[in-house]
Amino acid sequence: MKILFPNEVILENKNFIVAQDWEVPIVGFFILSTKRTTRSVGEFTEAEAMEFGQIITKVRKAMSEVLSINDVYLFQNEDTQHGFHLWMFPRHEWMEPFGRKIQSVRPIMEHAQNLEVTDELLAEVIAACTKMREYFGNAR
Repeated sequence: MKILFPNEVILENKNFIVAQDWEVPIVGFFILSTKRTTRSVGEFTEAEAMEFGQIITKVRKAMSEVLSINDVYLFQNEDTQHGFHLWMFPRHEWMEPFGRKIQSVRPIMEHAQNLEVTDELLAEVIAACTKMREYFGNAR
């Protein structure tokens, strides 16, 4: 596992953290995780469930306004060993040859991971995270 973006948190509060995916160099590929160990939204308290919906809305709106991302796929699976996390997977124009079905996501991720990870690509992803943090008022 090659960790490219270990510290690119864009939003954090008492219960949740939203950060750039650590391994996949795709601009705007964010992971929303719980701080408390859970597997499912069914385990959320009522307050956590409300906050979860608010965070998804807030981040998705920012993805559109700040990063000009028009389409996003949301994924959450409960049988992972990594605890609860929701993928907020952006659709970029360069992804079109892979198709628009759920089956296209894994090949897109593999393609992105197999790209030569250049300083330019890393800078582009980090710049997007910086813009998102600034949008949320969390500049470092």
